[in-house]
Parts: sequence; structure tokens; C-alpha cells
Amino acid sequence: MLRAVALLLAIVSLARQQQTATPQETEARARAVVAAIVAGDFAKVEAQYDEQMAKALPPGALATSWSAGAGQLGPFESVTSVQTQSAGANQVAVAACAFKNYSFNLRMVFNDKGQLAGLTSVGLTPRATWAPPDYANAASFEERAVTIKTGRFELPGILTLPKTPETHPAVVLVHGSGPNDMDESNGPNRLFKDLAYGLASRGVAVLRYEKRSHKYGGQIADDPAQMTVKDEVIEDARAAVALLATVPEIDPRRIFVVGHSLGGYLAPRIATGGKDIAGIVLLAGNARPLEDLIVEQVRYEASLAGPVTPAIQKAIDDAEASAKAMRNPDLKPGTTVMMMSSALPSSYVLDLRAYHPTDVAASLTVPILIMQGERDYQVTMTDFGLWQKALAGHKSATLKSYPGLNHYFMAGAGPGSPVEYLKPNHVERAVIEDLAAWCQR
Repeated sequence: MLRAVALLLAIVSLARQQQTATPQETEARARAVVAAIVAGDFAKVEAQYDEQMAKALPPGALATSWSAGAGQLGPFESVTSVQTQSAGANQVAVAACAFKNYSFNLRMVFNDKGQLAGLTSVGLTPRATWAPPDYANAASFEERAVTIKTGRFELPGILTLPKTPETHPAVVLVHGSGPNDMDESNGPNRLFKDLAYGLASRGVAVLRYEKRSHKYGGQIADDPAQMTVKDEVIEDARAAVALLATVPEIDPRRIFVVGHSLGGYLAPRIATGGKDIAGIVLLAGNARPLEDLIVEQVRYEASLAGPVTPAIQKAIDDAEASAKAMRNPDLKPGTTVMMMSSALPSSYVLDLRAYHPTDVAASLTVPILIMQGERDYQVTMTDFGLWQKALAGHKSATLKSYPGLNHYFMAGAGPGSPVEYLKPNHVERAVIEDLAAWCQR
């Protein structure tokens, strides 16, 4: 469920009116922070925290965050550039960091004393080369650039459109957790691009777009302290559906929302506010609360690592502490919850606490398709069983699980593992065929 490579958190810094560092000094500080992180010298970075950072990130939190995703990033290669600018009394440096598998920007805020007052990773981009799956026929479709607009937020997207003359059913792809790009890239793999090419080759149009958090980082709401999944996911998904309804080649009676992981979890809620949504598809959509999955996933990944080391035990302890904080019955608006060393506004947690996806899905009258990989360890067959129970009385619900497929609906063998996401693969053909047939009923 969680994207481990979404590593660090944004900390809002306070402006102070004192001497300003030169751009050269700021760049040198930024490069030193990156060098310390990739070398594993986290204490050196923590020693630079200002008071706010020190409170928000206790000793060891940075190490836990980094170790959770470093394996997926691959070996560090270089800082390709550092851009600096002033922000009041603060200095901001954005370091472009290249690793073997991914590149991303590390944004650092230094206060007037040279202390580290903010640390954020943004723009995670895979570097691997992707090749189309063999079930895609590039000659049968075209791609158009589009823009999804929600208030002041503008998200680039691509509409993959079959070339045949009739109007087409269409789907909007809704991302899983983390700051995903429009292809929902993970290592060398592109879940959403596979879906777009495969479905469009079979007569189903597909709209995919950059997730708001991928383009805008932590500033995804007019008031980040009051952020909810409405800002992160729901508004943009509904705007994408509305855009599809204006396209002449699209059949407005057959526009579907297809959500993966977090997107599947939220798909029933998205459908409650969309008059143009003809049905929803949940690809590995969890039925259980996010905090339950956090603990389960961390414990599972720890079991793959062999004997429990102090670092592994700390990761387990942090996951359980995060779950406890998210379940806190006394949680109040306006506070912050630490989730695996990342700060979430309580508004986000309280919003999810009030949402019960199985109940909402059971109340819908539109068709529902639940698809689940049986080797998925992030959203498991336990969730699939809960969907089966909740939708047993739904006249238009279809549920199907796939032996051998993982969280990204790609085939593998043996216990599921994060390592397999780094191996080039494609969405299984049967998933494409089943999804296309369902949309064209």
C-alpha cells in the first residue's frame, strides 16, 4: 500500500530576520546533507535540525525513512545540479539526486542560522527504459495530451484513444499511495501505461494523469494543515471523469473509474459524487484501514529479512506506534500524526476514519469489479474476502482473483517481495482482457 520510496516529509519553517547565506554557501550545505544521507551518517544531518525539525523527527526517524526506500532507489550516482533561492530569511536548495533506479529532487530549507528547517523529497522519477507489452498494438490507438484542472491545480495527462470511428467506453486511472507519476511507475515497470496501451488496443479509451502530490509535493491543498484525500485524490479523479465526458469520441454513458490500491480503496467514495461515473473497478483496493496494512506490511517484509535486527525491530515498533497514533480516539483537528516518520495532518487521518469503503460500495447502484492478485502482500486476499462479504447482495458486483499475480498484477513465483518490483515485467494479459470485456459489456 505504501510507496516506500516516498521517503521524507515536509516541515514548514519559520522565517527569521537575520543574515542571509550566499548561494554558494547554501549549495555547499545542501550537497553536504545529501552526502551524509547517502553515506548513512544520519546523526550528522540530525545535528543540523532546527527546533521544529528536532521535535518532528526524533533521533533515528530519518534513518528509518531512508532505509525503507533506499533499496528501491538503487546505488547513489550523483547530485546533478543544485538550485538555490531566498524565501524570506530562509535559503532554499533543491538538489537533483540521481540513483541507479530513480531520480528525485531533495528540497532543503536552511534558516538564517544555517540550521536545517525543512527536508522534502519530490518528483520521484524512474530511470529505467520501458518497452510496450506484446499485447499492445500501437497502430490501433493515438495519444493526446490533456490537462486536468481542479481550482488552481493543473495536472498534465494523456488520453489514449482507439482509432476506430465509433464512440468508446473509457476509464480514468486513479493512483495508489505516494506521489505517483501518470504511469504509476515503479522501478522499470509502468502499471498504468500497460493498462492504457492494453485497453486502448481493445477499444477502451484510457485517461491517466500526474498525481497532485507528484507535481506539487506537499502543497496539494490550499491549506496543507487541513489536507484530506479529497485534496490528494478525489477532486482530481472527478475532474478527469468530467473532462472525458466532453470528448466527442467517448461514450458518456460508459465512463468508469479504475483505482489501484489507495485509488481502489477510494473508488466507492469517488463514485458517490460523480454523475458521469458508470461503474468502478478496484485493482487491489484495500477494504481495511490504512493503519492495519502498515503494520501487516512491515511485519511481512521484516519476515523476509531473516533474524530480527535492532533496525528491523525499530521499523516494526515505528509501524505499531504509527497505527496506535492513527487509531487514537482522542485525536483532535489541528494536530499532527506521525506515520512511519512522516507527518500527517490529523484532518487526513480523521477523514479516513469516517470512511468505510465496503459500506459505501454496497450502497452504490453502479456496477463494481473487484480484481485481486493472490500473491499480493500489500493488499491481501483478506481484503478480497471482506469485499466478497460486503458485496454478496450487490446485483452488479463481479469479483475475480488471479493466482500468481502481485500488487501490480504482474506474474511471479514464491512469496511476494519488494525486490520483484525492480525486475522488468508487465500487467498480465488476462487482467487486460477481463477489464476490457467488463467495460464493453
